[in-house]
Amino acid sequence: MILQAALPHTPWADPALSRLPGLRPVEGPWIVVDDAYGAQMAEKARLMAQRRAAVMQVLPGAGDALAELLETVLRDLPANFARRGGGVVCPDGREVATDGAPLEVIGQLIQEDVLLLRKQGAEHVLIAGLLCFPASWTLAEKIGRPLTAIHGPVPVYDAGLAARVQRLFDLARPGQPVWRANALAYAEAALFHPRTEAAPRVDAVPRFLRSERQTILSLPRSDAAVFAVHTWVVPFERLTEAQRAGCPGL
Repeated sequence: MILQAALPHTPWADPALSRLPGLRPVEGPWIVVDDAYGAQMAEKARLMAQRRAAVMQVLPGAGDALAELLETVLRDLPANFARRGGGVVCPDGREVATDGAPLEVIGQLIQEDVLLLRKQGAEHVLIAGLLCFPASWTLAEKIGRPLTAIHGPVPVYDAGLAARVQRLFDLARPGQPVWRANALAYAEAALFHPRTEAAPRVDAVPRFLRSERQTILSLPRSDAAVFAVHTWVVPFERLTEAQRAGCPGL
């Protein structure tokens, strides 16, 4: 099991996060490195090698946005990464060359999964993604679909919420990323947890709190938006007493 020692946010008790879609401005780097970095990156490497088609999808025409995304990631890496020649030395000591395919490079550098969307008509559409840690969905079912169709199985995603989420993507500004977080009770700690829309999750007694920090940032040159997802999995017993109050699944 790949677990973090603690959960750094409490979305169910934070007024700014608890009302959907619930947002805060990013303070500091939008790329997060936590105590599970080494283990999560090793799991990402395994999935990219063994389950490539399941975790990586790119539609034709996404090349410019992917190139800009890689430039943005390299520019915004936190201080515990170091540039060396044509590569980057990661916090776990690995050296990653930066001249490869963008999603390949990004998948070797950061814990975040990254999803690229571009507006087509009235909605943003998912045009590319690296999704190693899905929380009960699959990239194959969502690629090429607009936001409302992507969230179709979500009961609370009504017309009002859909309009607010679309407006959030419409108003995304370069250099002003925002983030939200969810909280999901799971019986298992597995990070790779795909589920098709036809087979929704039915859990046994939950033991873990899974939370995603979901960051939205704008790529101005390619007119695309990034939805970056950093995943924490924490056993309920590692939550603080304050966090346990009102926690989903407890």
